[in-house]
Amino acid sequence: MIVSSALMIWKGLMVITGSESPIVVVLSGSMEPAFHRGDLLFLTNRVEDPIRVGEIVVFRIEGREIPIVHRVLKIHEKQNGHIKFLTKGDNNAVDDRGLYKQGQHWLEKKDVVGRARGTDTVDSVIPPANSGTVELRNCVPLKKFVPYIGIVTILMNDYPKFKYAVLFLLGLFVLVHRE
Repeated sequence: MIVSSALMIWKGLMVITGSESPIVVVLSGSMEPAFHRGDLLFLTNRVEDPIRVGEIVVFRIEGREIPIVHRVLKIHEKQNGHIKFLTKGDNNAVDDRGLYKQGQHWLEKKDVVGRARGTDTVDSVIPPANSGTVELRNCVPLKKFVPYIGIVTILMNDYPKFKYAVLFLLGLFVLVHRE
């Protein structure tokens, strides 16, 4: 009953938010000071919303299992309206081109799992003249939505014995408290 209720809530959130993963945990320090390891982010992925410079996106790269949470650094719009964008972690020295698959220099909307919500927007944008590219300058830290609550997920990934202990205790709890 508990598992089916949780699954129904998760699927309902997927439909409401339009994201295959409506809640994610920040797993690295690449977005500090905006987000820290263990922060919980709520995502949406509405097709009609344009991707903007300064926005926090969660994207998946071909060949990598775990999605990445980073900020949109530049947007390149072609004459036909097709948009590509470049990302970067706030705490990283360089953009994410080294993370993308070989030969890929920009992300596309199809790569996006979702966009972080519950954060301040960043309006520090400089559009270079006639280049078709918009670029972010002077990044402003954002508010965390739910700080550090996802640290349990990190602990379970980093320490498998901890994960099995938690699962064992949850199973024991279910068996003992059956009515």
